[in-house]
Amino acid sequence: MTTPVPGPVRPPATVRPDDARRALVAGSVGNFIEWYEFGIYGYFATVIAAQFFTPEGGSEVEGLVKAYASFALAFFFRPVGAAVFGRFGDRVGRRPALVLVVGLMTGATAMIGVLPTYASIGAAAPWLLTLLRILQGLSAGGEFGGAVSVMTESAPPGRRGLYGAWQSFTVALGLLAGAAVAVVLASVLTTSQLHGWGWRVPFLLTLPLGLVALRLRLRLPPDEPPAPAPPTRGPEGRPRPRPRRGETVRAVLLGVGRMMGWSAAGYTFLVVLPSYLQNTLGTTFQRALLGTVLANLGFAASILPAGRLSDRIGRRTVMVAGALLVAVLALPLLHLVQDPDGPAYAKGAALFAAGAGVGLMAGPGPAMLAEMFPARVRCTGLGLAYALSNAVFSGCAGLIITEVVARTGNVDVPGYYAAATCAVSVAALLTLRGDDHQRALR
Repeated sequence: MTTPVPGPVRPPATVRPDDARRALVAGSVGNFIEWYEFGIYGYFATVIAAQFFTPEGGSEVEGLVKAYASFALAFFFRPVGAAVFGRFGDRVGRRPALVLVVGLMTGATAMIGVLPTYASIGAAAPWLLTLLRILQGLSAGGEFGGAVSVMTESAPPGRRGLYGAWQSFTVALGLLAGAAVAVVLASVLTTSQLHGWGWRVPFLLTLPLGLVALRLRLRLPPDEPPAPAPPTRGPEGRPRPRPRRGETVRAVLLGVGRMMGWSAAGYTFLVVLPSYLQNTLGTTFQRALLGTVLANLGFAASILPAGRLSDRIGRRTVMVAGALLVAVLALPLLHLVQDPDGPAYAKGAALFAAGAGVGLMAGPGPAMLAEMFPARVRCTGLGLAYALSNAVFSGCAGLIITEVVARTGNVDVPGYYAAATCAVSVAALLTLRGDDHQRALR
């Protein structure tokens, strides 16, 4: 007779509804702050470039490229944060890791709001800004793995996709909040006021938001790190070998491929768009922000339905549909936006549709990644997959698009970029099993 083998400590057999809701809110709020900050940096990229990266007499395009280079550098520190804080969350616990990352993100973002500009301290200003961006990148890298682990592990049966989708939904809320603040400031302040001090306001607003997030996370129930999983047994009761590190690495790389289109198209249409419309098409700051708001509304509208639908028909079907939609429509939608004679309602609908296509990938995405890794490496594994994908395909989006458009004069670069990355993601997503959403987390 074979002795029963106990399952891993995480996830628990039952989760109280109050604890599940608390985990959902606490996991979401830090992510909201993270993407609010990354959104306002993207929306104010032209202002930040002028304040920190453009000495008197310097080129505006060159300053914008440098601003996006600083933006990209922060993303390349995300994998470091995912590895450090992910391992901490897997070994020590999810709650302490989430408390640390939200504190670091809040402090670094608020400090940007009081940072001296190039006109005040010269060449030290862009270096100080870049240092704070690095700290933000480290904290953001640790945020996703811990938050998604807590949210999916606490989800009631059959609702893991919906609970994970709240992570992506708070991305949309954060980006929309950043866009709303930017629109208000651009509407009520003059250009000189906006460049003089107005751009600091959205960064300073993260301080009270961060304190709220910190309090919510401190109220999470204490958790124990997952115990080392016992060896699983085959049909004859013989132990199967534990997964090797190479299997985890392969899962991370596959996760990057599955997320590539989500990362690239998301940043192209949801964050980089304002600067592209201003510098390439000559659109005003206010109109560029309005277009971004429409794209983000489409993104937000599709995320939770997509996550819930993936609980019913599977992650693969929903995410492949989203990637195919963006791959096929990216260039036609961009051409419509570029047409100076095109009707405003058609352009708005095109931007809304582009955001909705990204939302079909982003809704089921967190649960899909959580299902790829066992509990003892979940924070680290899914955090690294997310961070690496964002570092390469999101963080570099603004830099690549701005530089290539400037060098080639081809205004279709954003469409090609989004379509190509989504096409690669389709191939990676087709390797998903159709019943992954029905399996228990390992």
